[in-house]
This record gives sequence, structure tokens and C-alpha cells, in this order.
Amino acid sequence: MRVVKKKMQAKGRTLNLKGMSSEQKDVLIFTLWEQNQQTQTALQKSLKVQEEIRKELQQLAAENVFLRQELHKALERIKTLEGQLSKNSTNSSKPPSSDGLKKPKPKSLREKGTRKTGGQNGHAGKTLLQVETPDVVVNYGVDICENCLASLADVAANDHERRQEFDLPEIKPIVTEHCAEIKNCRICGLKNKGKFPEGITQAVQYGPRLKATASYMNHYQLIPYGRLAEMLGDIFKCPLSEGTLFNIHKTAYENLEEYEAEVKQQLIRSPVANFDESGLRVLKELYWLHAVSTSTLTHYEVHKKRGVEAMKAIGILPHFKGRAIHDHWKPYFQFKCKHGLCNTHHSRELIYQEEQYSEKWAEKMKGCLFEIKQEVEVYKAAGKLKLPAKRLRYFEKKYDKILKAGIKEIPVVHQTGKKKGKLKQHPAKNLADRLIAFKAETLAFMYDFMVPFTNNLAEQAIRMNKVKQKISGCFRSFTGAQMFLRIRGYISTARKNGLNPLDSLTDVFKGTPFIPGT
Repeated sequence: MRVVKKKMQAKGRTLNLKGMSSEQKDVLIFTLWEQNQQTQTALQKSLKVQEEIRKELQQLAAENVFLRQELHKALERIKTLEGQLSKNSTNSSKPPSSDGLKKPKPKSLREKGTRKTGGQNGHAGKTLLQVETPDVVVNYGVDICENCLASLADVAANDHERRQEFDLPEIKPIVTEHCAEIKNCRICGLKNKGKFPEGITQAVQYGPRLKATASYMNHYQLIPYGRLAEMLGDIFKCPLSEGTLFNIHKTAYENLEEYEAEVKQQLIRSPVANFDESGLRVLKELYWLHAVSTSTLTHYEVHKKRGVEAMKAIGILPHFKGRAIHDHWKPYFQFKCKHGLCNTHHSRELIYQEEQYSEKWAEKMKGCLFEIKQEVEVYKAAGKLKLPAKRLRYFEKKYDKILKAGIKEIPVVHQTGKKKGKLKQHPAKNLADRLIAFKAETLAFMYDFMVPFTNNLAEQAIRMNKVKQKISGCFRSFTGAQMFLRIRGYISTARKNGLNPLDSLTDVFKGTPFIPGT
């Protein structure tokens, strides 16, 4: 009872027991004590529930933070995947073959012309014309008059109506027999034999023109061995086995060894050269096709590696002192030469940023690059060697201004968690940083008219080799790949120098291949 009284007094309550009997007092005190116990139990339960709710709220808050982070990652991932799906040959470096059946609408980077497509008014047309001296003339006489049926056999023709048909003759090989006389000397009895022309070494062999045709069909027209053997039999009446075709190509490859060495030296001395590389399947494995090209030279090599190791093995870039045009593949910057970057690649990347992320600065930068290109072409056409200093300053300031405004426009990628290494940036920020850091290499075509706007020379050199791979699949031997690329490079160089490729290949089999600059 004393304990209950003390507890009630502690809570600011007073217990009036006057006028109550002892039993009433005991009942009241017990009731109050019991109520107090119930209140304490309820209070403890309430505090326990509050603690559980507090813990649940903390857990929910932590889960909310986690889910927000995961949602942000998922949205970033979705944006990245959407960006990858939206890439095609018009807004990235992907080849047209990767576009699949749903080809994107043509989106040429060239400025739209004012003239309609097709022949223009006043242009000199070309058509098949009759020749003055045909190879064969067939005369069709008139013997009877169509009206009165009188005989016209003795009447001289007073005119002719001429019609000419152009056709190909039946093609068949011409067999030339070389006979060397054998004579015995009447004085000493020595048997003397006439000398055969150089190159006539076997009792039966194929001539240089036939070998050149077979090599041309395989290396330039990309006809595989099996179909080429059939074609030579069907069209030229001269079927060759695949083994014979391989031996023919091997002869050309060996005869072009001196040519290739000279071309590599000329490329090393070139003031500007275009470089590119692309995957090539050899022995069912990934190898790399490396191309070096100028307006007059083309050189190919195949290597297991893509980067510095391959470039050193090829032996051109380590000694090259001119300006290397490429698509910003980082290993190129390992070599101490001047560099120039392909602005077609930049333009595609800028189109992608504009389409995928609605970056207005990207559209302006693309327009700026093509404005410079157009002005350079105007000055080139006028015989000038460079832009005036005033125009250079104008374009430099415009270039810098677009990038400065673009940096502010690009959203910041918020980092989640602690990650080692370089912080992730928005793709547009990466492109802008590259254009800022490599401004001189990007605008090299503006400062030096010898530098091209694009890396098309090297890309075009590679393109048909990729077509070859699509037609024939992988090369079955490393030697076969080397043979094809050396001969293909020779044909490309011959065409760049205005030579007929078939005649140039004929010279190869005669042992006197064309060597540029000599």
C-alpha cells in the first residue's frame, strides 16, 4: 500500500482515504495497483511497437535509397543500350553491312546540291556509235521488185542502209609453238641449239596474259578459286585447276617483292598518308588487315595484332615523319609523327549525340566543320595554298565558342558508390573533351591543304577486302592472305597511276612489274 501511494504521489496524484473502511481501502488500492500494472504493460508494448516501426522506417528508407540508385543505374543502362541500338552506318563507325535488313534512311554528309539528279541540260551525251571501218561486212542484196516482181539482179545498188552489231568473238587460247633449231657443227661436231625467249622454260606452259587474267579476276573482281576455274573453262575454253591458280598467284606474289619494298619506302617518305585497320578472318581466327594509302600508293599487310606491335612489325610508322591521317585509334599516337583526324568519324559521332541526346552543340559543331571544309575547297579551286590568317582566327574562335557552350549543355553523370579509376562521363562529354584536346589534329585540313578532311583513302582501300571476305569466307592460310593483299595492293596502285590493271599484271608475269616513281 505504501508502494502504491508513493507511485501515485510521484505522478502528481493524491489518494484521499478518509471516510473509507479498511476493506474499501484495500480494494481501491489493489484496483489502482492493477490499473497501474496494465498501464505499464501497455506502455512497454507501445514502446516496443514504436521501436519496431522506427526500425522498419529506417529499413524502408535504406531500401528507398538503394532502389533509387538501382533505378538510376537501370535508366543509364537503358539509355546506353538504346544508344547502341540506335547506332548505324549514318551516325557511327559501323559499316553499312551491320545495318541488317532495316536499312536507315540515307543521310549523306554532303551538302544537298541545287541541280536535279540525272543528265543536265546541255551536257554531252554518250551513246553507241557506228564505226567507219567495221571488221566484218555482210551485204544483203535485192533480187526482185516488191511491187511488180521484176528482176533486179542486174541493177546496181544506188545506196545502202547500214546497221552495225557489236559483239564479242568466241574466245579461245592461242597456242604458240616455240621451235629452237638444233645443229651439229661440221668442224668440231658440237650439237648447237637455238635459245628460247626468256620465260619459255617448260614443254607446255601458260602465257603471261592468261596468268594476268586469272590473277585479275581473283584479286580485283574477287571471284573465288572454284568459280574462277569454271569461268576460265566456260568463257576462255581454258580450264585451270585450283592448284594451278594458286601457283599462278604465288608467282605474282614473289615477282612483286621488290615492288612492295619500294612502295613501303615511298610511303615512309610521303608528307601525308592515310592509315586504317580492320578485322580479317584467317585460319578461322581474327587477324587484322592494316592499310596505308596515298593518292598514288596502296599498301596492305595482315598481322595477328591490331595495335603498336603490328605497326612496328609492318615498319612504316616507326620511320614515318609526315602526317598520319587516322580515326583516333590510340596506338597511332605512340609514334612521333604529326597526326590528323578523320572528320567523317567526328561528323557521325556528332550526328549520334544530336539524335540520341538532343545536344544542340553537336549540330553546330558539325556545321562548323563542313563550313570550314567548303571554304577550303573554294580556296583550293582558286589555286591558293592556305586560308588567310583572318579566316583562320575566325574559325578557331567559332570552334572554341561552340565547345565552350557545349560543355555547359552536357549533363553531368552522377556517380554511385566508390569506384576506382577514371570517373565515368557522359558520351557527349567524352567527344567534346577529345575535340578540345585534339583541336590541331581535327583542324589539320584547315591549316594545310595537303591534309584531307577525311580518312576515306584508307577506308576505301579496306572496303573491297571486306567484300572479298564476305564472298569467300576466311583465308585458309596466312600465306594465302599475304599473297592476296600484296597483289591487290599492286592493282590498286596501278589504277591510281592511270594504268590498266590487266596490262600491269601481265608485266608482273613477264618479270617487269610497274614500280611507281620509276
